[in-house]
Amino acid sequence: MRFLINPNFLCRNLTGIERFAFETCKRLDSLLQPDDDIRIIIPSNVKTIPQYKNIKIIKTSKPLKSFPLWDLVQFTFWCRKLKATGINFSNTAPLGRSCGISFIHDIYAKQYPQDFISKKEKLVRLYSCFNYRNIARNAKKVLTVSEFSKEQIHKIYHTDANNIDVIPNGWEHFENVEFEPLADSEGFLTPGTFYFTLGSLQKRKNLGWIAKYASAHPDEKFAISGKAVSGFVSGDIAVLKTLPNVKLLGYVTDSQVKWLMQNCKAFVFPSYYEGFGIPPLEALSVGAKIIVGKAASLPEIYKDSAVYIDPYNTDCNLNVLISHYPSNCNQSAKAVLNEYTYDKAAQKLYNILKQQY
Repeated sequence: MRFLINPNFLCRNLTGIERFAFETCKRLDSLLQPDDDIRIIIPSNVKTIPQYKNIKIIKTSKPLKSFPLWDLVQFTFWCRKLKATGINFSNTAPLGRSCGISFIHDIYAKQYPQDFISKKEKLVRLYSCFNYRNIARNAKKVLTVSEFSKEQIHKIYHTDANNIDVIPNGWEHFENVEFEPLADSEGFLTPGTFYFTLGSLQKRKNLGWIAKYASAHPDEKFAISGKAVSGFVSGDIAVLKTLPNVKLLGYVTDSQVKWLMQNCKAFVFPSYYEGFGIPPLEALSVGAKIIVGKAASLPEIYKDSAVYIDPYNTDCNLNVLISHYPSNCNQSAKAVLNEYTYDKAAQKLYNILKQQY
């Protein structure tokens, strides 16, 4: 059987889903045997062409300009032309029987309609839910990143649980990142004096929790990094900008993120909805303490390596929480880091593909 990787992740900003696809494909490439036939289409506007040894690259002169047009029409055309089964990493896929093997990382847009308010947000929600349903109903194999997401897909879309496989995220990309301190003339980022939060500035990242907690604890400092996406920014950012004990860093490089994680009092991740949640895994890899929301997939993933907060209640004291950090946290962190790797993700995906022959 011939497989064709949907390259749309190569044309998007590098966030969690795109990172997962990139890192997993890189490792999948090293697992392939001579009789394996896996290919990838490379549109003309891909900025960085991956260097594969075994995945066959097919270049096209056409650019990928519209993701819906690509997924629903152009990628479908290529799958039919090459008589290949598509592999789709990005929560989107061709329609019906052309759906192939596809990931649904989470069904956030389906479960939190109240977070989509503006016209643009509502359109994105409609398109997201359209893809969730299409994949859940039509994919040869539905893939997701946690048991939590598997349960939600099965519950909402009545997908046969036997047709949903879990392939979790990893963290090894962070090993090759160098440390780079941020310029800090005000001394706000003195090591060991601040809490750090990272994530796209979306509503589910729950910056309102940070805003409310920081307002009630003016002596505690919070550094927040993340890139705002037009039309999807939490309204809590306006409140955070008024707080003297909060520093909004905007976009920071991976090297700067690594420095912040290693030098913060603890990494705080108060999300109320995550299909997986990669940033706390990155934080664990550099030895940071992590404080995460007790919601969705996070307790499943982080187990005893984290301390947990109620994402809807700020009636707690973070200093007290980290002072009672589990005594076995180092051992638990190592277990979590060993359990969730891109190497294991690639091996699981390869095994699933071999079952399709």
